[in-house]
Amino acid sequence: MATTLILGATGYVGGRLAPRLVQRGHTVRCLVRDRRKAEGRPWAEGVELVEGDALAPESLRAAFAGVDIVYYLIHSMAAGRGEFEDLDRQAARNVAEAAETAGVGRIIYLGGLGSYVRDQSAHLRSRHEVGAILHGGAVPVTEFRAAVIIGSGSLSFELIHHLVNRLPVMICPRWVYTRTQPIAIVDVLHYLMEAIDIPATAGQTIDIGGPEVMTYRDMMLEIGRASCRERV
Repeated sequence: MATTLILGATGYVGGRLAPRLVQRGHTVRCLVRDRRKAEGRPWAEGVELVEGDALAPESLRAAFAGVDIVYYLIHSMAAGRGEFEDLDRQAARNVAEAAETAGVGRIIYLGGLGSYVRDQSAHLRSRHEVGAILHGGAVPVTEFRAAVIIGSGSLSFELIHHLVNRLPVMICPRWVYTRTQPIAIVDVLHYLMEAIDIPATAGQTIDIGGPEVMTYRDMMLEIGRASCRERV
């Protein structure tokens, strides 16, 4: 089984991926900024915690040593508007270089669904740029692109759920009519895990999504019906 390193284990996807990889028999290492804060979390059982930061290249050497597969699940959206793009860019460069130096076999990256267009959001533009930087390195990359991930704890899903259940009336902004292709968290995890054993995915960019294309408005109405909320 492979030795895997997860960058972003404290996030929504990473925290669900780690225990599944352990159950499958992989040796799992997680890069965290503070080991003390990570210890005791459910996903930390059975994994090796290594302190480091993707923005501090000198801290990556120990984390990447002996690693076969790196999962890149981090982003810098918590930073100020405009700043996060620079941070995402730097982190991707640092990781690509560290992976090459350590002889990593593959990077598996979870990015954003959609093609590059001039007027796309800064967040999606940054997701695509990170993918391009990783692909430009020496280590083969498998890039999965997903839109809204459906599952308890998903930031996008919880936001929609909150709006439906808390707001009796809503003046809809333009983004409500944006078409998207939501996918369940269990399916995202399946793609991420199975890619390890499918060499043909190396060097590929793969769009993943559920069978339905819908707007955010459609999702709100569907959640309302499931929650027995009447539309007025």
